[in-house]
Amino acid sequence: MPEPHPPRAWARTSLLVALLLSLASWAGAQTPGSNRQASWLEALNALRAQGCEGRPGQHTGLAAEPSLNVAAEKISQGQALSPALAEANFRSVKAHAVTLRGYSGAAAIAKGVATTACATLLAPELSQAGLYSQGNKAWLVLAQAFSPPAPADEPAVQAQVLALVNQARGQARQCGPRAFAAVGPLRLSAQLSTIAAGHAEDMARHSYFSHTGRDGNQAADRATRAGYAWRSVGENLAAGQTRAEEAVQGWLKSPGHCANLMQSDFTEMGLAYAVNLQAPAGIYWAQLLARPR
Repeated sequence: MPEPHPPRAWARTSLLVALLLSLASWAGAQTPGSNRQASWLEALNALRAQGCEGRPGQHTGLAAEPSLNVAAEKISQGQALSPALAEANFRSVKAHAVTLRGYSGAAAIAKGVATTACATLLAPELSQAGLYSQGNKAWLVLAQAFSPPAPADEPAVQAQVLALVNQARGQARQCGPRAFAAVGPLRLSAQLSTIAAGHAEDMARHSYFSHTGRDGNQAADRATRAGYAWRSVGENLAAGQTRAEEAVQGWLKSPGHCANLMQSDFTEMGLAYAVNLQAPAGIYWAQLLARPR
């Protein structure tokens, strides 16, 4: 009895499926911008760990971020970095775009980045990456994501800022043209932190950055209004920094803020931050420095 036809039909179907899978694989490899992330990221991280131009490598690798692939594709179409990131819904603290021409394949792209943008590749704060490639052209975006501390983290952040500030006060330093001797440590004040929080939250809610509040009051006015009896008051503000270290380093690099931190008149400190992702800076910091009566 002759064999029925279904097995042959099954065999033809199997061959057709195999052919389609093969074509899909080929098409995926040929599609412009098709990024085999494991390979290009692995090659990039190998060179990041190795270092370039005589600079030491970084122990922390880059992580693939799909939205940065989208941003890289937007840049390939002629967009600038900032609007490309905005369209990709990626908010960053820092970001750099690298355009490569004449490089094809993961190893070549990684080498091209190390050759043309070594400092960017090795920047420790840049921890996420996205790529878009087409032929022998590639567009790479390296970024530090905007990841502000949560409100629940505020006590730990306050303690960290206090420790960093007291470490700075414990050493003589130059703040612009002024030289300061080492001074004693500050203590954390819950009342000053509450006053600082009011101003930080107002700046975040209303998208402004100023020592002058919307009602025209200054730091000393806000302290007095809150019932804090002071002999001296100072204020440091910051915006955009997502880590305590960044905020304190920014103050130390600014002559006026640095001078505030090094004032022997101050014995207490309050600290607060407020986050509003719709505001230009995203996060606003307020540090209130004072000596009570």
